[in-house]
Amino acid sequence: MSETDIIRQIKLGETSKVQFKERLLDNYDIGCELVAFSNAHGGMLIVGVKDKTGNVNPLSYQEAQETTSLLGNIASENVVPSILVDVKTVPVDGGSIVVAHIKEGVNKPYHDNRGIVWVKNGADKRKVFDNAELAEMMTDCGSFSPDEAGVRDATIKDLDENTIKTFLGNKFEKALAMKGLVGDTFREASLDAVCSTIVSGHNGEKLLRNLRFIRPDGKITVAAMLLFGKYTQRWLPVMTAKCICFVGNNLGGTQFRDKVNEADIEGNLLHQFETIMDFFTRNLHNIQVGEEFNSKGVLEIPYTSLVEFTVNALVHRSLNAKAPIRIFIFDDRVEIHSPGTLPNGLTVDDIVVGTSMPRNMFLFTNAIHLLPYTGAGSGMLRALSENLKVSFTNNDRSNEFVITINRQGSSQSKDYLDTRLRHSDTEAGTNSDTFNTDSDTELRYSDTNWRTNSDNSNANSDTKRLKITNKQRDIINFCSVPRSSKEILERAGVTYHSKNIQTYIMSLVEAGYLEMTNPEHPTASNQKYRRSKI
Repeated sequence: MSETDIIRQIKLGETSKVQFKERLLDNYDIGCELVAFSNAHGGMLIVGVKDKTGNVNPLSYQEAQETTSLLGNIASENVVPSILVDVKTVPVDGGSIVVAHIKEGVNKPYHDNRGIVWVKNGADKRKVFDNAELAEMMTDCGSFSPDEAGVRDATIKDLDENTIKTFLGNKFEKALAMKGLVGDTFREASLDAVCSTIVSGHNGEKLLRNLRFIRPDGKITVAAMLLFGKYTQRWLPVMTAKCICFVGNNLGGTQFRDKVNEADIEGNLLHQFETIMDFFTRNLHNIQVGEEFNSKGVLEIPYTSLVEFTVNALVHRSLNAKAPIRIFIFDDRVEIHSPGTLPNGLTVDDIVVGTSMPRNMFLFTNAIHLLPYTGAGSGMLRALSENLKVSFTNNDRSNEFVITINRQGSSQSKDYLDTRLRHSDTEAGTNSDTFNTDSDTELRYSDTNWRTNSDNSNANSDTKRLKITNKQRDIINFCSVPRSSKEILERAGVTYHSKNIQTYIMSLVEAGYLEMTNPEHPTASNQKYRRSKI
């Protein structure tokens, strides 16, 4: 670092990574500064500059020598565990300045020789007493894995067998296929039978132990509860999401178009993912992609991008932070707030080029068998390839990572709104608002989504209303991934009967909510149903 560089840095003033000291007068105070830098992202201590004014007061040759030696002693005696500092002397007019470079520590949390943990707080520092914050430091340096921690008092009975079966079916798909346990045979098999097929002589509990979802001390891991829990929030109450669609663009607004009830979002990560995606699809606009008004539409923010952003928030959130994921839809933007800043020294620049350094490695490597992502670090690149206006904020102050997606400035979106407003003038007795505030009990299917073959000349037939029950809405969410008819009826809690198939499946297919995976052969034995993308 040259004199020009150091003078430029001094003119910028103190920051979270730069601290000024005129002289080293208090070894303990300097040790606290080194601890704070080590527990944060590193930094630079410049000696020979007045911290109040930024004026340079150069050190003499002897002072520079003594300061260099003293910094080394403080780093080894006043910082626990001890650290190494890179000390350089920079010549300036009238003497020199000593610059100490402190790296981010690899053995956090560091504390002073009185046992107090310090972190940077802007240009100042503060003490840390919160166990969650200490755990986050340990997680950053790899000495603690919160996803492998035990959940107190939880047992295997608190895990959902069907979700575990889905996980095992995806993870061991080839092995199960080789042994003929596929299709209806797999669905009808018990969890223990599936586990025994995967590894001879293993039941559910034994296989989950081998897969490290149950610890040697018998405790269910946090990862197991997040992936398979029946009532996850009973044990991990903050591992949830808040979803609100506001009227206007102000977070402090008191009017909203839609809000996911806390009871509806509670559940494991697969359920949370499905609920969040349903929240997006019912509150974002559909944009026409063809010249004809009746052509299929797509979401104004591509569905695939929303999937990637949502999965990232669920899987990479800080498990130590005592806060839920927050998802807000405003008139001009969508915000996804994920607890915890970027881990392992990652920056926003790293994220946008596809660098992947998972925070919760055990959860990350296993959630791939339930949630739709590749795990290859390409998800963010795919999400950004849709030509979206997206910004990322790594907010140290609020301890969260925020993704903001712009809803304005899209010519497609404006064309859609203009077309929708023109069409509303011809609709008889319908509500022209883009959003339906009574979405919990009723969905409106306009002419863009569902037309009947009769009475097309009647203006009232342009809009059909299909009232659905909460159970049918749950089925639609459940079918975010393809499901068999048996799985759907089991989810609905009804018997496998043709009348129930018509009520809970075919009526939703006919209305356009669900679609067949094999529409050319409706009665095929491998037929499944998924939520329609239109």
